[in-house]
Amino acid sequence: MPTPTKGARMGGSPAHQRHMLANLASSLFEHGKITTTEARARRLRPYAEKLITLAKRGDLHARRQAETVILPNHRSAGSGDRIVHTLFAEIGPAMAERPGGYTRITKIGPRKGDAAPMAVIELVREEAGTSKPRRRTRRAAAPAASAAPAEAVEETTDSAAEAEEAEVVDTETAEVEDSAAEETEADDAEDTEDTEADAEAEPEK
Repeated sequence: MPTPTKGARMGGSPAHQRHMLANLASSLFEHGKITTTEARARRLRPYAEKLITLAKRGDLHARRQAETVILPNHRSAGSGDRIVHTLFAEIGPAMAERPGGYTRITKIGPRKGDAAPMAVIELVREEAGTSKPRRRTRRAAAPAASAAPAEAVEETTDSAAEAEEAEVVDTETAEVEDSAAEETEADDAEDTEDTEADAEAEPEK
């Protein structure tokens, strides 16, 4: 059994504390969970897990060690043998794959009357290595978020194509204007040459 802790005990004497922990452990193995104070739950946890370790061994010596704890407190009621059988036939094999942490303590708030902090200590029934699946709520919004950039890319592509068409139209217009200006300059030059030739021909007459 665990080494006695220092400080105040959970009863008036070491024997009282020993019997109280044995009763709490027996009730825990019989019902699966019990409600008690936080201080008693923390003190019961290593005590009960030592007995579960004996149940995992499952040999005759381990059974007799557990009976020295449980049977003296339940011999008159006749339930000691049943609790030991439950411990070695059900709880021990269920914890075979679990390396430790056979119990769980959950705080439930203060008790009415004296406001003592209460807790529920229970046996862990889940299989070792299993965990709850995480919720992926953000994954659902991912397609909408990816669709928005795609639309933006399409809009950018369309605007770029429109800009290129506008540049082509502007270039063609500029080329037409340049060719018209060149033709006008050529006509002006021809008119000037004709005028000069007429001016030179008049004095000879």
